[in-house]
Amino acid sequence: MIRVKLQYEWQLQPGGGQSVEPILFRVLYAIHTAGSLAGAARTVRLSYRHVWGLMGKWERMFGRPLVKLNRGRGAELTEFGQKLLWAEQLVQARLAPELESVGMEIQRALSQVMETSATRLAICASHDLALAQLRDQLARSDGLKLDLRFVGSLDSLAALSKRQCGIAGFHIAEGMEPAATALFRRYLKPRQHQLIGLATRTQGLMLAKGNPKGIQDLSDLTRNKVRLINRQRDSGSRVEFDELLSGAGIDPASIEGYHTEEFTHLAVAATVAGGMADVGYGIRAAAAHYGLDFIPLLTERYYLACRKDCMEEPAQARFIELLRSPEMREILSAMPGYGTAITGKSYDVSDALPSRRGVPALAPPTIRDEDSPRASLSPPPRANAVKRS
Repeated sequence: MIRVKLQYEWQLQPGGGQSVEPILFRVLYAIHTAGSLAGAARTVRLSYRHVWGLMGKWERMFGRPLVKLNRGRGAELTEFGQKLLWAEQLVQARLAPELESVGMEIQRALSQVMETSATRLAICASHDLALAQLRDQLARSDGLKLDLRFVGSLDSLAALSKRQCGIAGFHIAEGMEPAATALFRRYLKPRQHQLIGLATRTQGLMLAKGNPKGIQDLSDLTRNKVRLINRQRDSGSRVEFDELLSGAGIDPASIEGYHTEEFTHLAVAATVAGGMADVGYGIRAAAAHYGLDFIPLLTERYYLACRKDCMEEPAQARFIELLRSPEMREILSAMPGYGTAITGKSYDVSDALPSRRGVPALAPPTIRDEDSPRASLSPPPRANAVKRS
């Protein structure tokens, strides 16, 4: 079996194109979290001397300090060190899905010639951390392989309707208005398609640690000098966010940064963590990944759509079996803001996406995350305190 993994590198120009060692970013992150050089050295399993030498080398190369030593208080990154670390995190969050997608295309082409035992399943899906982890776990086995491509929810469903993939992943908030669900229903036919539940997820506002701007609800996004980082058009998160703003009577034009977009939850979180935005809309797990504060706004269901006439095919049958396995529940239970109430269950399109007012939506699942709100797109009451991830 061949596994294609595409990577990028940082180069300093001018100066002969000196490549920045990847270990530098690992050490910077370790210093940021451990608060000392000694603690960072233990985290990355290098000697203190090696870490000290690495910092000295790259401070000379960049021509400015990366770390500030505080007598009796350990160490912390300088402003430049913080920005450098943020830049790497943003590159990772933004490029990783694209590199994985291209790598999968190359791998699939090679596998058609070289592999005979592995079963492959093409999935187009809205960005999701659990699906990515399942893909990575399966990549280490000799059975089912997932050719997973992250695009927006609506683009995923469009790909399924054109038979460009076998599974389409999308998410939709509980209580969404029929006019909004119509965006999803136009790609799904009740007689032809079936929905399988992946998980429930908590979506909300991701804020810089400590919430320095004092943001407590959606109305605060319109304040002066509050900068938003948004998700791209046709993503499920963008549809939800626009519905929330509409329900709260907020004009998107009044929000600074509304038209500034990123394509994954992690990229939004990295932008907030790096100080380039004050707030973003995304899942709790992405906020926790970067140590951000989080205000929950709604609970959503993440579905996997497939064609009914293909559900018995080996790849899809095996995938559905995996969704219902204890291993999948272990992946989900380890992720903040994820719930397993719908995991592996089958749903009719007309039940999951009601087409008119007065048609009851599916009963809200039991959410284990104690901070998750009840399923609703009504704006939440103003919080007394910001909840932390």
